[in-house]
Amino acid sequence: MNHSKEHAKAFPLLTPDIILTLAEQQLDCRCQAICRQLNSYINRVFELETEDGNGLIIKFYRPGRWSTKAIEEADQFTLELQQQEIPVVAPLLLKNNTPQAQHEDITFSIFPKMGGRFLDEFSDDQWLAIGRLLGRMHQVGAGQSADNRATLHPLQTTKAQVQFLTDTHFMPAHLRDPFRKISEELLKLITPLFADTETIRLHGDCHFANLIHRPDQGFFLIDFDDMINGPPIQDVWMLFPSYHQESLPEIELFLEGYQTFRPFDRKSLRLIEPLRAMRYIHYAAWCAHQSVDPGFTRNNPDWGTELYWQEEINDLVQQLERIRQEPTQKSNNPMYR
Repeated sequence: MNHSKEHAKAFPLLTPDIILTLAEQQLDCRCQAICRQLNSYINRVFELETEDGNGLIIKFYRPGRWSTKAIEEADQFTLELQQQEIPVVAPLLLKNNTPQAQHEDITFSIFPKMGGRFLDEFSDDQWLAIGRLLGRMHQVGAGQSADNRATLHPLQTTKAQVQFLTDTHFMPAHLRDPFRKISEELLKLITPLFADTETIRLHGDCHFANLIHRPDQGFFLIDFDDMINGPPIQDVWMLFPSYHQESLPEIELFLEGYQTFRPFDRKSLRLIEPLRAMRYIHYAAWCAHQSVDPGFTRNNPDWGTELYWQEEINDLVQQLERIRQEPTQKSNNPMYR
């Protein structure tokens, strides 16, 4: 990630008139005088409406957050999924017959507006449906790699995030060594667990807020901004209601649906709690990058305080102990067979 204060200044130049004109030019349509800004921590996202009454979502990507090629890979992945009739919200093709265009060095894409509900609890049938959906998505994702996207691995993504957090000013000096020590202990423990795991293209941030439900059509996946290469379990664990050992019924239902379309390596279930710990570190690093934006610090006044970092260290200590207590394949636990 390559954020700076200059990036935070880029977006105010996007006035409603500019945004509406860009949409009209790219889609050869007329828009109503509607331009509603939607919540987005990183990008700038607006809801528009054509004179024909069709809803649009236009997304301007924060400069420096992703390379143009990385954005292209995410959009191409969603278009591949759409071509295979997998329910995703894919970008529209623009004037240049690609999903992206540029305005003042800011890349943007336009999506059809898709209504639906966010569910934070799923029925048995819905767990089966989610399993089938992700199984189909991963079947396509395994077809090729995304060379301009990161690979989720302790020694690649997480190690770099730990170094970033401990080498910068975001953390009080007296907490850097405790944070570094627990993080290094965690990396030493979990890295061997990633050996021989399958790596494919993933959604990358698959939680309930990126999965919308339409009663007449089922689930749709949205927002592939954080697409990454990694183990398939990364797209699964955030949907489960609790920790690994407390979500076994939901896991079994999910796997039943998933394996309708694609085999699932049960040994990778042991990565759920390591991935959760990696997520803690990832989120702290993400917040550090976002803190250059004045809006972030206004909305998150407690972030970066001594109490915040002490709680972060405590969470990692607890998660490390939880990982140590996880049943292993050697224990002949049937979950891993």
